[in-house]
Amino acid sequence: MRRRTFLAALPLLGLGTASGAQTPAGAAAPSVTRSYGLTLLDKLELPAEFSHFPYADPDAPKGGEVALASVGTFDSFNPFIVRGSPAPDIARIYDTLTRPNPDEATAVYGHLAETIEVAADRSWVAFQLRPNIQFHDGHPLTAEDVAWTFQTLREQGRPSFRAYYADVTKAVAESPSRIVFHLKSSNRELPLILGEVAVLPKHWWQGRDFSRPLTDPPLGSGAYRVESFDFGRTIAYRRVAGHWAENLPTGKGLNNFDVIRTEYYRDATVAFEAFKAGHADFRQENISKQWATGYDFPAVKQGLVKKSAFPSHLPTGMQGFAMNTRRDMFKDARVRQAMVLAFDFEWCNINLFYGAYTRTSSYYSNSDLASSGIPEGDELALLAPFRDKLPPALFTQPYKLPVTDGSGNNRDNLRAALALLRDAGWEVKERKLVDANGRAMSFEILLPDATFERISLPYVQWLARLGITANVRTVDPAQYQNLLNTFSYDMTIDLFPESDSPGNEQLGFWGSASARQEGSDNIIGVADPVVDALVQKLVSAPDHAHLVTACRALDRVLLWSWYMVPHWHLDFVWAAYWDRFGHPDRPVRTGLAFDSWWVDATLAAKTDEARRAGL
Repeated sequence: MRRRTFLAALPLLGLGTASGAQTPAGAAAPSVTRSYGLTLLDKLELPAEFSHFPYADPDAPKGGEVALASVGTFDSFNPFIVRGSPAPDIARIYDTLTRPNPDEATAVYGHLAETIEVAADRSWVAFQLRPNIQFHDGHPLTAEDVAWTFQTLREQGRPSFRAYYADVTKAVAESPSRIVFHLKSSNRELPLILGEVAVLPKHWWQGRDFSRPLTDPPLGSGAYRVESFDFGRTIAYRRVAGHWAENLPTGKGLNNFDVIRTEYYRDATVAFEAFKAGHADFRQENISKQWATGYDFPAVKQGLVKKSAFPSHLPTGMQGFAMNTRRDMFKDARVRQAMVLAFDFEWCNINLFYGAYTRTSSYYSNSDLASSGIPEGDELALLAPFRDKLPPALFTQPYKLPVTDGSGNNRDNLRAALALLRDAGWEVKERKLVDANGRAMSFEILLPDATFERISLPYVQWLARLGITANVRTVDPAQYQNLLNTFSYDMTIDLFPESDSPGNEQLGFWGSASARQEGSDNIIGVADPVVDALVQKLVSAPDHAHLVTACRALDRVLLWSWYMVPHWHLDFVWAAYWDRFGHPDRPVRTGLAFDSWWVDATLAAKTDEARRAGL
């Protein structure tokens, strides 16, 4: 399954107390708000003089090594372009203008930027850089690097960057320490999105082709640098001693490991065995069967490996079987609804998941942005102009997923599915579902990991009862990403993650323009004028109330379009780790904040001795 590497956007804006500020050269002088951070709510939770993020321990010791295991491979250090398979954790070498506080739903604080200024009419936003910031080679990091990064990402980066930055007219380095972004409109999320820019060194990239996969270890300014690597096998990052930000409020108590080493495995089972053998120290678990039954090896029984379920309060988004509507067979919503009816979640939850999961029934699940019931009030008013383009049931019936008793007898739903397929022009002949031209319905479910076969293979059997031939094809992660980039699939399992305040990324998920851009996040191929209009309402929402209304309306339209066979979600982060770590004894809203953990020397010595002795 894809892992998007860019932060979800945050679409409303609030700042701290205003003070005098500069205006862009040659511009009028609108009132300006200057602050140390940005929030979508009334005010920032942390004061201007905060010393560290609450989820971090400012006295956390530095040192030690941590070994991680990753499934897949990598052949590039450039995660910003479509080509190549980048090391997924390479972002740790870069710094950003701002950093989020995981304990706040919608807030960021200045990191590279000491202050942020926003014009009252939202026509520009400026970031004032801290003094004495430098890249790992000692070269100063300046506003020119920020401007070059922005322009390069927009011109040569993944399509999602063009969607994110569509409302920015230009980026101007007004001085070595001041970068100003001029905006087309009063899009309230843009200042926060721009704060997410991972600043790249212009001088290092000169003479290199940014559009090609990168094989040289890149230069950054972050808390870590690349120490060693073997493409496709391993990569090691070393903490930068005396890093410029380690005593800043946004850095104190974080990035405590001296070395972070990631070993790459082609198979999830092998990666798990590596963890059991002590070749990896920490892993997040996302397979319910493994969580329920796989952790019975000696190290767990001896207390050397711990299991923890960390409560998470984040929106869980939507995971499911995504249908590529660029394919003729999936252009009809009735066919797509039939695909939903054929899936028996209750059987899966009982027989495969040990009852661990909740069925996902919204693209904004686990949040107040999720639609429910029938549209009323402001949401109904927003949807009413599109009534003749939407299913009538959307206005009169709550969206409900099919439910079974979990016995495996899904006859009622399969009958309903077959009725929909017949209405769409399909019929069963000689136990095969065929169209008016006699062509049988046959498609492929593309997977990046054999783990998902245990979910997909029963689904294939249920589809066969309708006369549909579905085949499962599992490929390596690099090939999978290439196939996604070129939309070369019929159906796949995908995840659309969401934040507390969705914004510009929705253009990439659902916008008609992104449906035509190879490498975009519009995996489904959604190209619907109604969806486009609702996404624009969402992006331009002037306050949280309008955002909620737009999200619920968009959610409802996406659900009633039956683009996905929804899966499930979990309100916890499952993690297993060798007992060699210390971490703040405090819950964090995101469930897990591994960047605040550290190696406990006493526990590590005990663990290492046990592993050397073969437990």
